Amino acid sequence: MSEEDLKVLEKSVRRLKRKASEQAGELHDLVEDRLPAAFEEIPDLAARTYAACKAWAEAERALKARTEAA
Repeated sequence: MSEEDLKVLEKSVRRLKRKASEQAGELHDLVEDRLPAAFEEIPDLAARTYAACKAWAEAERALKARTEAA
């Protein structure tokens, strides 16, 4: 993997981590500010948060595997 490819992958991991953090923040805000009245929002928001965190974790694993192989 070239240095440029590695930089692109690192940038992607950072972007996905930011998105996961934003989703986690939304979930936190729901719990802190809008429950119990907004309880129906939990499944959708939890699913989006899970998907964002999973995407970040997979990209992080790929980056780690590539950097260890180099």
